[in-house]
Amino acid sequence: MGSWHIIFTLGIFLAAGLLSGTLGELFRLPKVTAYLLIGVILGPAVFGVIPHEHLEELNPLADLAMALVLFNLGCHFTLSRLKRLFHRVLPISLSEILATFFAVYVGLMLIGESGSAAILLGTLAIATAPATTILVLKEMESEGPISEYTGIMVAINNLVSIIAFEIIFVAVYFFQSDSQVASAFTQLGHLSLDIFGSIFIGVFGGLMISYGNAVIKGSRRIIMLIALIALALGLCRTTGLPYMLTFLAMGFTVANSLVEEDVPKVETELNPLTGFLCVLFFIIHGAELEPERFIHAGLIGGGYIVLRLLGKYFGVFISAKVRKEEPEVSQWLGTALFAQAGAAITLSAIAVSRDPVLGGHLQTIILGSVVFFEIVGPIMIRQSVLRAGEVPLIHAIHHTAGDPISEFQAMIRRFLVSFGLLSENDQPHDEINVEQLYRKNVKGILQTATFNEVISFIEHSHDNTFPVIGSNEEVVGVIRYQDLSNTLFDPKIGSLVRAADLANNLETVVYPDDSLALVWSKFREGSYDCLPVVSREQPHRMLGVIRRWEILKYYIKGHRSAQGIDTKQGH
Repeated sequence: MGSWHIIFTLGIFLAAGLLSGTLGELFRLPKVTAYLLIGVILGPAVFGVIPHEHLEELNPLADLAMALVLFNLGCHFTLSRLKRLFHRVLPISLSEILATFFAVYVGLMLIGESGSAAILLGTLAIATAPATTILVLKEMESEGPISEYTGIMVAINNLVSIIAFEIIFVAVYFFQSDSQVASAFTQLGHLSLDIFGSIFIGVFGGLMISYGNAVIKGSRRIIMLIALIALALGLCRTTGLPYMLTFLAMGFTVANSLVEEDVPKVETELNPLTGFLCVLFFIIHGAELEPERFIHAGLIGGGYIVLRLLGKYFGVFISAKVRKEEPEVSQWLGTALFAQAGAAITLSAIAVSRDPVLGGHLQTIILGSVVFFEIVGPIMIRQSVLRAGEVPLIHAIHHTAGDPISEFQAMIRRFLVSFGLLSENDQPHDEINVEQLYRKNVKGILQTATFNEVISFIEHSHDNTFPVIGSNEEVVGVIRYQDLSNTLFDPKIGSLVRAADLANNLETVVYPDDSLALVWSKFREGSYDCLPVVSREQPHRMLGVIRRWEILKYYIKGHRSAQGIDTKQGH
């Protein structure tokens, strides 16, 4: 193993990411979790398909992915938005930070952990995985207080965790050794320089991006963006500065120095690259996970996981209740902060370089618990915004329009059109009517069906248009998936809203004796994928549906037959 070129590994990762993302949609898992799981399978923990040296060589791309995610997060922090939210978020954030720290610190002490390790693990527990959290929220396209609060709290958590860990580690190191006071002050001086140095690079880079955005136009702008982000990342890696702060500061600077309407354009330009690199980031991260570490962490590791979950949840729950926030915030905001990875792993690695014994112990706990938090965390984030009603319907359910066979037939038709074997303007002949092609075994949605029943119907259908029928089986309207897909999915309305409330007026119907030419013209006039077939004798009583792709399939077969007849007649 490992004799192939690294580009082959890159291809394996991307193909595996495509497959796992599709399976994730099928099983309603966040894509992040699917990527991590496929990484675990490909990595040394299971099949060991990927050479370890390839993982190391691809790590700079993973760092760049993290930098882009943090930059994107920082771009959402305009001063006006922070002023609007900060007085509401800060008390909840402080409560969550203190509850998490003390729950882990005191709890681990009670189950036998040493004081120095327990207090450091308390500071590490504060950190929340920014890439995992933000990308799940972005994937779900969630909007609402939980999504807004989570973004700010992730940034605060990581900032507090980094600073608190460094300060407490210096204090622990000082009290456990014969070091002089001057040594402690030296360490704190280095910490201050690291923090201010990181922020300075981020602010300077952000100003350069804002200036460059004004003077550089067209496709060269994306080159400028990537160049400045890569330069900042390389400078941080070369000097050992914490780059998480750099890119939060860079995004924040861009958000507040660039013309307001241009900020989304910067994010949009970077989105394709960010999405591509994040697939690699999570598969690489998954391949580097070591599930056996979860067992090695033992009682302390299990205690750390449980105590951190309790601290995050109840720290938010109590504060939100006291401040009389919306019930969804108190119930679901804490669970949106469960994911943990990058910052905690990096800080534990720093601890190893400073004190192999203490640091090694911390690293075992963190690496063991990360296996749990990175798999369960994204699932809980998805559930949090879903249950809070902040997710569009398109991301709340699994609905596929069409099926593999119909898509293959449509592809064949496009291929024939491209080579002039079919004409886009041709239509079926008048002698064939709907009676011969429509589907009679398709049912509509009862107008009394609840919202949850409508959702269940949509999930099990390959159509995008759903007839709504009354008590006498008459068609009273249609529900179009594209009209619902961007509306927020709210579980609380499941038993209150009925299909009749969601239905649009019936615009057009088809009769069994209509010609396919007439029906095809109706399809071409609108964006329908199927139309209800109704009875003439009993007005609007539903008989079935006729689908666009079934007419296309018939037309392709009929055209080929006609060509065969013409050829024979020519001979």
